Amino acid sequence: MLLLTYLILGACAGLIAGLFGIGGGLIIVPVLVFSFELQGMSAQVLTHTAVGTSLATIVVTSISSVRTHHAKQGVRWDLFKPLALGIVVGAVLGVKTAGQLSGPLLQLIIGCFALLIAVQMGLGLKPKPHRQVPGSTGLGAVGAGIGYGSAIFGIGGGSMTTPYLSWCNVRIQQAIGTSAACGLPIAVTGALVNIQEGWGNPELMPWSLGYIYLPAFIGIVLTSAICARYGAKLAHRLPERALKRAFAVLLLLVGCRFLMTGFSAI
Repeated sequence: MLLLTYLILGACAGLIAGLFGIGGGLIIVPVLVFSFELQGMSAQVLTHTAVGTSLATIVVTSISSVRTHHAKQGVRWDLFKPLALGIVVGAVLGVKTAGQLSGPLLQLIIGCFALLIAVQMGLGLKPKPHRQVPGSTGLGAVGAGIGYGSAIFGIGGGSMTTPYLSWCNVRIQQAIGTSAACGLPIAVTGALVNIQEGWGNPELMPWSLGYIYLPAFIGIVLTSAICARYGAKLAHRLPERALKRAFAVLLLLVGCRFLMTGFSAI
């Protein structure tokens, strides 16, 4: 029954992620937090476990995405390499930072991020391209920042990488494809370090691999990728502006819920 629950959650997360055109982490993390609360998981580890499990699922789903973008020549591998080096360093530091935070404080941080993305999507705020891509050192520094934030929030980094590359006059299709590729080192590094950080924690539930809860991971992976394709097809039949505003409202509710929960527990 538990696996069936996560199969359904994975299907919903994949459908919404495909429908709104963003990484599944922004959906998976809050869904897992609420699910873990209902299961009675300790408040001190449930948010960390939600983030770690989300990153682990992104490892699997991003591989398919990268292959598709690469086949369509949508990945700028010359930009990916320096970005990836910084991302790995930043992701390690991000997971280490999250590990030092209490569960409620981590929820507050994720809630603030959800509200920022809600405002950006709801108002359609996008940086206007007016600069060129920096050199390898600059890209490495940017990658470190993206990896750091993504590892804390449990996301693939698309909400940060794509706008940045677009701002640097990278063609939007290549910005999205390169962003998808960057999600893989974020997820792999974040998942591995979350296993190490949570290893042996007595607060964790059975069937946990560090901060990765295996029943949730398996259920989400089995259904999210399939349903994301259906969500993407549905998105082409519905008005983009209305979809983004609807998702902004959803994120606004999620962000407020996280903030209320975090403040009440501190």
